Amino acid sequence: MNIDIWIPSLFDSKGGIQVYSAYFLDALRLIYPDSQHKIFLKHDLPSQIPPTLTNTIYLTSGKTSPRIRTAAFATQLIQTSLRHPPNLIISTHLNFVLAAWILKKLKNIPYWTVAHGIDAWNIQSPLLKIALKDAARILAVSHYTRDRLLAEQDLDPAKIVVLPNTFDSDLFKITTKPQDLLDKYKLTTQQPIILTVARLAEVERYKGYDRILEALPIIRKSIPDVHYILVGKGDDRSRVEQLIAKFNLQDCVTLAGFVPDEQLCDYYNLCDVFAMPSKREGFGIVYLEAMACGKPCLGGDRDGAIDALCHGELGALVNSDDVESIAQTLIQILQGTYPNLLMYQPELLRSKVIEVYGFDRFQQTLGNLLADWQQQRTNK
Repeated sequence: MNIDIWIPSLFDSKGGIQVYSAYFLDALRLIYPDSQHKIFLKHDLPSQIPPTLTNTIYLTSGKTSPRIRTAAFATQLIQTSLRHPPNLIISTHLNFVLAAWILKKLKNIPYWTVAHGIDAWNIQSPLLKIALKDAARILAVSHYTRDRLLAEQDLDPAKIVVLPNTFDSDLFKITTKPQDLLDKYKLTTQQPIILTVARLAEVERYKGYDRILEALPIIRKSIPDVHYILVGKGDDRSRVEQLIAKFNLQDCVTLAGFVPDEQLCDYYNLCDVFAMPSKREGFGIVYLEAMACGKPCLGGDRDGAIDALCHGELGALVNSDDVESIAQTLIQILQGTYPNLLMYQPELLRSKVIEVYGFDRFQQTLGNLLADWQQQRTNK
């Protein structure tokens, strides 16, 4: 199987799609160790590419002016595939499937694509709708995204399968609360701490960190010494600071700013509950990372967090717009009265999230999907 992989970026920035794509590549290399894969990267620069792995070719468009990069990237995809047709094209973002559809018409090259979250919801483009219908497989990162695609688009249910996000369980482990962070933020070991890790961007207010700020005055009535740490940076910080002042939370909220990936584990272990009551999250890898550190999690009940928290089996799901419900649920979790005993068994919680969402399961699921698809083509 020679597979061409189309990716927005791997090294230019880090977000859910980049993380998913990186694990996807790792899994493919293990599934087909003797196959050659061409990796097309829209935004990365050649200088950002690490030493090429065996049987892996990187082709980038990052040097092209942003004004014409989309057209240049599409041209590169089509021209290269016409000269050297792969057995399969897999695009880790829906935006590229129109080019794949053109190649299928010209060379009958089958293609798969990945549907993450808001990129796959409320699709209006007629051309994108046509290209999605002609895809051999659509990999949805959550059942929530799959259900929305089926409800909103005229697609064959058999073509849409779920390949959830995964994470590196070796990077996120259970430890005691890091003393250096307690000292840095002038906190005590016994102090209840709520944590959110999210980009503070105006376009990502759906993450729900402002709802936690609104809930804090209620929480403080029951837990006066509660402290909220919000990790992340972005153009929404000034509004967040205004909310902190509005609710007089200056003494119980820390805006930690950007935290490097290698330090995130310490922040998860610093908290007593991870909370992100989002309502437009495609999945939410941060929930997995927090649970791997043995931490109870709170998520929204109207997006991909439903999958990440296994419909409430692994964590608490609340109405993302109900501040009172968010507050009372966090009080219950912090006081140890929430009716889900798994959330108070760190080692068992960790083992459960690894069992369901660990990389081994991700690789196995992808391998089975590819094997089943190949078998179906053979039987035709």
